[in-house]
Amino acid sequence: MSPIWSEYKQSLSNVMAKDRHALSRRLSEVEKLARGQKPFEESLEKWIVKRDASVAQVATRQALIPAEIEFPELPVCERRDEIAELIAKNQVVVLAGETGSGKTTQLPKICLSIGRGTKGLIGHTQPRRIAANTVAHRIAEELKTTLGDKVGYQVRFSDQTSENSLIKVMTDGILLAEIQTDPFLNKYDTLIIDEAHERSLNIDFLLGYLKQLLIKRPDLKLIITSATIDLERFSKHFNNAPIIEVSGRTYPVETWYRPMYESSSEDSEQEPDQYAAILDAVYEIDAYEKSGKGNRGGDILIFLSGEREIREAADQLRKAQLPHLEVIPFYARLSLAEQQKVFAPHTGRRIVLATNVAETSITVPGIRYVIDPGFARISRYSYRTKVQRLPIEPISQASANQRKGRCGRVAEGICIRLYSEDDFNSRPAFTDAEILRTNLAAVILQMLQLRMGDIHDFPFIDAPDHRLISDGYKLLEELHAVNSKNQLTPVGQQLAKLPLDPRLARMLLAAQEKSCVRELLIIVSALSVQDPRERPIEKQQAADQMHRRFWVEHSDFLTYVNLWDYFETQRQALTQNQLRKLCKKEFLSYLRLREWRDIHHQLCVVIKDLGFGVNTDAANYEAVHQSLLTGLLGNLGFNHEEREYMGARNRKFAIFPGSSLAKKTPKWLMAAELIETAKLYAHTVAKIEP
Repeated sequence: MSPIWSEYKQSLSNVMAKDRHALSRRLSEVEKLARGQKPFEESLEKWIVKRDASVAQVATRQALIPAEIEFPELPVCERRDEIAELIAKNQVVVLAGETGSGKTTQLPKICLSIGRGTKGLIGHTQPRRIAANTVAHRIAEELKTTLGDKVGYQVRFSDQTSENSLIKVMTDGILLAEIQTDPFLNKYDTLIIDEAHERSLNIDFLLGYLKQLLIKRPDLKLIITSATIDLERFSKHFNNAPIIEVSGRTYPVETWYRPMYESSSEDSEQEPDQYAAILDAVYEIDAYEKSGKGNRGGDILIFLSGEREIREAADQLRKAQLPHLEVIPFYARLSLAEQQKVFAPHTGRRIVLATNVAETSITVPGIRYVIDPGFARISRYSYRTKVQRLPIEPISQASANQRKGRCGRVAEGICIRLYSEDDFNSRPAFTDAEILRTNLAAVILQMLQLRMGDIHDFPFIDAPDHRLISDGYKLLEELHAVNSKNQLTPVGQQLAKLPLDPRLARMLLAAQEKSCVRELLIIVSALSVQDPRERPIEKQQAADQMHRRFWVEHSDFLTYVNLWDYFETQRQALTQNQLRKLCKKEFLSYLRLREWRDIHHQLCVVIKDLGFGVNTDAANYEAVHQSLLTGLLGNLGFNHEEREYMGARNRKFAIFPGSSLAKKTPKWLMAAELIETAKLYAHTVAKIEP
């Protein structure tokens, strides 16, 4: 190779990551022309112009990095030189830090300080939207920039990034979706996968994909951050990548064990006791402080397993009229303004009631006490019954220790566990990774579409059970997405293009044939979000009365169409402020209605590209429900006893009490989903005539 071509190749190390592959390929073509003694000068000139433009873009980005990056006094910052050196010398680094160490907000800044973010974005993933928003705001504030400028932020339907963005905070689902259009992730020069210990399906899929990608992208740096949980496993997965542990900024935490029940009984019988035990724990904190043994003050964080439990606990605590204690609920479905209340400066003391979103993802400030009943709702899929269950289960030791760590941040803390020490010691060390307890059809479909090879050979950190894999393939075969050889069919290729659960995507394809795309777009997007109808504990009857006007005889699915039409009419007639007030008055969540509209809009864009036609005349009942049925063949039921239905695989279930059909008993029905809580319930049902 002549020196000139060698120099050109070397100069590619100074271009943007997104341009490198194309420039390298084009240079090889130009060199081939030169070697074949064909005219190449004009092609080379064009290539040099493109290369120089890319090099100039790197220089522009370099100039955007602040000359002085300020670092607050946090444990991570004290060791930033050591961390920076590890990142510079290794392609993969595992950084373990307890909550409060500052890893989430300071790592992107450390990467900037060593020149990362110039040849591509520093991508920073979070498991939850609520965390992505908080983290992006914080980093932007510390870099003295506005959100959307040097620090971008993207979650589903909200993209605040610009040409100038050096750091992009996003949910892990966003990064996963980008693989479809950018398989080499050339947009990024550094990726930080945060909260990896949560082991969600997205995180496990990303870590497996990145293991394969890093070989092809030696310039890409990967930093995996985790609470101090199971670190060796991450390191081994990436060929014994170095681990650096940073302690949290913590004070000693004392643990009090106050078992709720002496004998185990059904969950439904436990619940009243749980609230009484929580109240007793609050009284005990008060008595402890009054006795002069402990410092007075500091907020109380109570972990509960779900939204309903939070509402009920809030009700009990408010009824107790505890002096100078404000009760603040905190969960993902609250509006952004209500969520921000938790972080706002305040006078007086607060009791924050949270789901496990406050376990690791979000740091609630000012907490001195944690009350931990020891339960969480954990989604589990049974390949035998084909039911996604949401049982309330005892949390693992790792989760319990995460909860305990939340109260040693501002001063010495106390964690009150409403279970015994023996119970704690008998619990599993870690929570099962989501991939070991979920339906894999969507994962398999995505892998087939991206040609990632056989799922059995994919480098997951924990390989899923082969029975779960074959169950995923069976569902895809039922939907005609794969053939008997487990290869993608033309239907499967179309399903993979729709950003939906494969079952919902299958319904939309059927709607095209049955001329009911308008109705199915509304229903499918509704089934992709949490129900926008609110039912506060203290106003259940009033809420039910309001919602009843949307009911359609024989079908909960068509109720969504009525609700949609009503909301659209109001949206066009009212100002945004008036619309928000109307939603509040009529027990509708404005936030979830907006999310429903966003999904609907996104699907409209996708189906337009797929060439679907949208009907203008209302479709009939049969067409709508036949289309729905293509995705719900496993969720049919036959009424065989008074209010009990017999489904596939001899599953017995009842209609969920909130359904419009709960007091009727159609002979045959289909359900959007079967969920096991206190018993197996069919949610969102419709009468059918087989």
